[in-house]
Amino acid sequence: MNHLARASLVVSGKEYAYYRIQALEEHGFGNVSGLPYCIKVLLEAAVRECDHTGITEDHIRKLAQWTTKRDPNQEIPFKPARILLHDTTGLPAIVDLAAMRQAMHRIGGAPSKVNPLIPVDLVIDHSVTVDYFARPDALELNEDKEFERNRERFRFFRWARQAFENIRIVPPSTGIMHQINMELLSSVAVTKAVDGSAVVYPDSLVGTDSHTTMINGLGIVAWGVGGIEAEAAMLGQPLYFVTPEVVGFRLTGSLPEGTTATDLALTVTQMLRKKGVVGKFVEFFGPGVARMSVADRATIANMAPEYGATMGYFPVDRETLRYLRQIGRSEEQLALIEAYYGAQGMLATPERAEPVYPDIIELDLSTVVPSLAGPKRPQDRVDLSRMKQAYNGIVRSPISQGGYGLTEEELEKTVTVCHPNGETSLISHGSVVLAAITSCTNTSNPSVLIGAGLLAKKAVEKGLRKPFFVKSSLTPGSRVVTDYLTESGLLPYLEQLGFHITGYGCATCIGNSGPLPDEISEAVQRGDLVVAGVLSGNRNFEGRIHPQIRANYLASPPLVVAYALAGTVNIDFAGEPIGRDERGEPVFLKDIWPSSAEIEEWMALAVRPELFRKRYANVYEANPRWNELDVPEGELYAWDAGSTYIQEPPFLAGIEKNAPGIREIGSARVLALLGDSVTTDHASPSGAIKPDSPAGQYLLQHGVKREDFNSYPSRRGNHEVMIRGAFANVRIRNQLVPGSEGGVTVYLPTGETMSIFDAAMKYRENGTALAVIAGKEYGTGSSRDWAAKGPYLLGVKMIIAESFERIHRSNLVGMGVLPLQFVPGTSAASLGITGRERFDTAGLNDGIAPGQTIRIIATREDGTRFEFPVIVRLDNVVDVEYYRNGGIMQTVFRKL
Repeated sequence: MNHLARASLVVSGKEYAYYRIQALEEHGFGNVSGLPYCIKVLLEAAVRECDHTGITEDHIRKLAQWTTKRDPNQEIPFKPARILLHDTTGLPAIVDLAAMRQAMHRIGGAPSKVNPLIPVDLVIDHSVTVDYFARPDALELNEDKEFERNRERFRFFRWARQAFENIRIVPPSTGIMHQINMELLSSVAVTKAVDGSAVVYPDSLVGTDSHTTMINGLGIVAWGVGGIEAEAAMLGQPLYFVTPEVVGFRLTGSLPEGTTATDLALTVTQMLRKKGVVGKFVEFFGPGVARMSVADRATIANMAPEYGATMGYFPVDRETLRYLRQIGRSEEQLALIEAYYGAQGMLATPERAEPVYPDIIELDLSTVVPSLAGPKRPQDRVDLSRMKQAYNGIVRSPISQGGYGLTEEELEKTVTVCHPNGETSLISHGSVVLAAITSCTNTSNPSVLIGAGLLAKKAVEKGLRKPFFVKSSLTPGSRVVTDYLTESGLLPYLEQLGFHITGYGCATCIGNSGPLPDEISEAVQRGDLVVAGVLSGNRNFEGRIHPQIRANYLASPPLVVAYALAGTVNIDFAGEPIGRDERGEPVFLKDIWPSSAEIEEWMALAVRPELFRKRYANVYEANPRWNELDVPEGELYAWDAGSTYIQEPPFLAGIEKNAPGIREIGSARVLALLGDSVTTDHASPSGAIKPDSPAGQYLLQHGVKREDFNSYPSRRGNHEVMIRGAFANVRIRNQLVPGSEGGVTVYLPTGETMSIFDAAMKYRENGTALAVIAGKEYGTGSSRDWAAKGPYLLGVKMIIAESFERIHRSNLVGMGVLPLQFVPGTSAASLGITGRERFDTAGLNDGIAPGQTIRIIATREDGTRFEFPVIVRLDNVVDVEYYRNGGIMQTVFRKL
């Protein structure tokens, strides 16, 4: 098959080989020219990697015929060009590889067989916490803390860099992985020497972070996978998924004055969540795309997990080339990209016919309005003009309806806060106690960051200042952001409002917001206040941002500054002043909001190619603290039994040569009965470790001081911590314990209420299989493998839910935990399930087919029985093979 498509291309005097997909149409394979651009990339990879076993001519033919004969049950294999990791998801992935080497050594095999076969980039960006803020030395102090807390993890990464081939590691305090991916790691067109020829093909990747999709804004096919799936891809296994449906999203018009890319991203998120695009690709096209900057495209693409899609793809076009020139890419690379994508019919131009999309959704950009999203979900968009009304509605709504159930009397409550310098203030429900310009979504976009700087400048010139009870922080996406904010002269204005740079990495958005000042924390607790956080992030799930902040709103960086100045979300910016100037005159938001023309003018002066070239000239050796770390050597890692950060995981302990096969699950007890929208944060928390939690108690027992607990993400290399953190989110609600919050359950044999971990260990002693039952959208959120590994180690054999998010379902299969789905029209509630039953499967065996329906037999406490059907969410034959082997790691290890 490869020989039919192989062709040559000469660019800048150099000859390249490539696989010309249009040749398939010429040989009668299908309407290749009418394919969506993202499908063309998958098709090219299939043609290039065709080996007639894992990737066959039939796979190629089915992809080529996508426009007319899309088979929703057809499996598509995909080998990406590279893998992207960050430190918290990358740590357990590389720990697993180290454990596979150890297991290989134990059986007398060659440990070096366990080695990435495709390039892997790991960016250390999820370790920084905002302990210090609103002070000139905040960055340095937070970096000191970061290295103090994470030295052992960082040494492990230094070992991995020298022990494994094909791994590059970007040191801490460089930036957020997705922005580094945009500015440094992505080539758009990859070249590789194969049999003496230079082969060119599209850049593509999968990443162990759900927001890997941000790079879709640069025309690169990529999406998030679990760490377990990424390990398989590293070791040469194709990723298999069913033929994707592609939803075309036509954009027309232009954004109106006063709106930002964030407002657009929140609007798109709401629209696509409403439409339902889980498991689908979304491809953006139309005249509105042609006028949109790559930074704005990346802001929309980044939020694909929030709107539920696998990808939010923007094809390569002239604007892509303009952006690459702006960030300092060579003219030679730009010429190759333009020539290659043009030859492949993958360069979107106004003259080229639009692809054939089976379903199209449209948005006129001129209808977008300033927005926020919250207080608990990113898809719950709120018009800025209705924000006060919406806030007052939700705080009064019953808890059963997703509100906070506050009475009018409670809403009148205020608490006095005393600053250490003697200043006092009042806080109440709705007070903003955290304002963070953070996360990959917006701190990578010059327009919204320059906008925030200009708003700060105007506010300072009006004499406005931030209330002292607002914890403020700025964690840019890369150090280039600091360069252009400094060169523009805007950074000092942000600093005067308390937005000093506190780190380079994903901080507040993943729960690394650090503690609130003691006086604020004590006041919130004393008043039992529903206080607010406003952040320029993409996630605001319950318990994620900070355990004491119950209402969290996503907003653009300029709005983050505005709400920090106001000190409350209970404000109507149209009719109420944001503050008062030095003369006591009211200042309204419109008085300090920068115009689009101002933002464009300042961007043109500040954002220049030489800033990018200078910053990335020596990026891998630019951090002196990183360079000073001593590096362990050897192809095997020297495990330390006393470590509380890194332990050899038990997943391959006692593995046998033959697969265990598929067997019925019998007499399973329910560990947790959960509702809708249970996130991976609920299943494996992302924030701080509470001292009274099982994980906290474990650390105390091992001599770790409370101030050194660090966070759950930092401890993902130690399964003993993570198993104790499974389902330990402070906001999880287990219906087995009505009215409860936190990781508690009922140990059903005795009726005792205890932690989920303690109950699971008691069930393990009795050899009892466990189940989790849930509602819709189980596993939304980050692509967190510990949300599957934790339940697996607790003894959970199956999870029965009304629906699953794509990545988490795959992770469960990868860990040998069976995802089962209620058939449409049924649920735990409709079947009268209380969670106190025993559950047996009927029909689960080695002959199981993808998507087959089996029966569950439930036995009530009084001995009566009832049955109901469930769909086995092993979606393809590869899933079945993984489950038969007990998981992906076991499958790959047996093959090795």
